[in-house]
Amino acid sequence: MEQELKYGIDEKTSKQLAEAFKHHPPFGDQSGRYMLIREGAARLARTICGLAPASRERSLALTNLEQAVMWANSAIARNETQENPETT
Repeated sequence: MEQELKYGIDEKTSKQLAEAFKHHPPFGDQSGRYMLIREGAARLARTICGLAPASRERSLALTNLEQAVMWANSAIARNETQENPETT
């Protein structure tokens, strides 16, 4: 049974949610840019692991680097369209 919503969701928020949670298939050079971001992050991750001792702080640095990759790739996926790939 679906839970009845206590608060309404306005149209603007509804559209934002739909866009945030839909699949954004790559097009054009997006896949290559995703790869470049991941490769750069992997190099930084290796540097961090080679220079910082194993610790909670190093783990947090790596976790936040993973988040940075996810958000950078999400910026590409969510904000470009095939009609206008230079949308910002």
